[in-house]
Amino acid sequence: MTGSELNYYSTLDEALDAAREEYFASHPDLNEDDVEIQQLNIQKYILQDGEEMWVACFFDDENEADEQGDYIPVLYGPAAQAVFDGDFDETELRQEWVDENTLHEWDEGEFQYESPLDDDEEGSEAMDEWDERE
Repeated sequence: MTGSELNYYSTLDEALDAAREEYFASHPDLNEDDVEIQQLNIQKYILQDGEEMWVACFFDDENEADEQGDYIPVLYGPAAQAVFDGDFDETELRQEWVDENTLHEWDEGEFQYESPLDDDEEGSEAMDEWDERE
């Protein structure tokens, strides 16, 4: 799975703001009162330098959401709409995230669900850093 075409954000809140903007850009005929969000998908990434990054996307059609394989569905219906409307607690939303769904960067732009393993000294140090964060 590659992520080179994605825009990563250092906070979940920034990712959600960008997702709202992207939603409106792809639905120019809608105003805020007409939006009916059906699904919120997010993805958490850990880059090679250990930096945590987020990507989010709102969908008004679950079929459209199914075509977006890089994101994990997190909330549906009224809960997804509430996040779109800004009526949410970021701490609670982050607590909903399942760590096993986090993607770790192995190579530049290439991600897997497990952190990279390396037997050399540098790899061991990196693994120790991964373990300390978890």
